[in-house]
Amino acid sequence: MSDAAAMIDTIPDSSPPASGRTRRALVPLWLKLALTAFVAVLVPVYWVHYGPANFLYFCDMALLLTLAGLWLEKPLLVSLPAVGILMPQALWLADLGATLAGFRLVGLTDDMGDASLPLYLRGLSLFHGWLPILLAWGVWRLGYDKRALAGWTVIAWASMLVSWFFIPGPSPETANIAANVNYVYGPSATAPQTWMPGWAWLMLLMAALPVVMFAPVHLLLARYCKPAGQR
Repeated sequence: MSDAAAMIDTIPDSSPPASGRTRRALVPLWLKLALTAFVAVLVPVYWVHYGPANFLYFCDMALLLTLAGLWLEKPLLVSLPAVGILMPQALWLADLGATLAGFRLVGLTDDMGDASLPLYLRGLSLFHGWLPILLAWGVWRLGYDKRALAGWTVIAWASMLVSWFFIPGPSPETANIAANVNYVYGPSATAPQTWMPGWAWLMLLMAALPVVMFAPVHLLLARYCKPAGQR
């Protein structure tokens, strides 16, 4: 080897490491902007009509987490709401289909047929139908973070406890504001459940949701989606 070649070999490589190269965005910009525009409309409208307590609902928290997760392209921020709402929102879609077919399934979409509510307010509520589809795509695209089950369980428990201690229960007077958030007082929108003591209902709900609603979705996503971090 010549002296010149030896000198060249001793010069450190100044090219950036592979990990530092600009990576291709996994979520298209138009989707990020469209979701941002929707949230920018929904938040003030819901705040005025229902009050700030409305954003303790699982679905509303999921919408905000999804927006952050898609912008930042962070698998955990998308995996959290996916675990939390894919099953409940699938039930919402089934209930909406039943409502459109002319019969009542479980009553989750009763407000969609309430003529006393402005049409634009009911239109905004349609996000309950397309958000689970967006989340399923987001987890498929970004990968599934297995920490989501524990993370969403903690978020859900915190929301339910705040709702129990600080948000009004169901009554005819609270029909048009956020009350009985996440059904911590029972399934009815007009009166608390009477099957058991209120605290027992809350404990049952907190114990059942992770097992019945969150864990099955976690297992499906962990089985069929790529792990977070794999491109």
